[in-house]
Amino acid sequence: MSQHSSPEPFSVGISVRGYETDSQGHLNQSVYLQYAEHARWSALRAAGIDQSDLLGKGVGPVALENTVRYRSELRAGDEVEVTCRFVWGERKTFRIEQTVVRADGKVAATVSGLGGLLDLKERRMVEDPKEYFRALASDPRVLGL
Repeated sequence: MSQHSSPEPFSVGISVRGYETDSQGHLNQSVYLQYAEHARWSALRAAGIDQSDLLGKGVGPVALENTVRYRSELRAGDEVEVTCRFVWGERKTFRIEQTVVRADGKVAATVSGLGGLLDLKERRMVEDPKEYFRALASDPRVLGL
């Protein structure tokens, strides 16, 4: 399978909030996925795509799989950058590779996801999601297109 991805990953800064931590003072495990989701939507917006644009085309992004690898702890007040790189395949799915990096450069976590675009009427995956993204984006380079 031939794949290509964006040359430099998109990134967004996030401050860890106290209410996102667990009883041990660590960032709760589920919040890493929220940070990853925030970075993905931020990348789409930076490319010029809003949720309403996708809905207008009758499609919606779906997560098929997510793998989080926790590498070092995060605590309230920590500043992180969450990267987002789309890796396009040839068929219905694409990968999104993400890294949560602390201000000191240490990797806190990696998130690897498999996604696609769902035809909201037919309730089936579209054949070539990258073409939908390319057609909607004002700056497709953000998405590696």
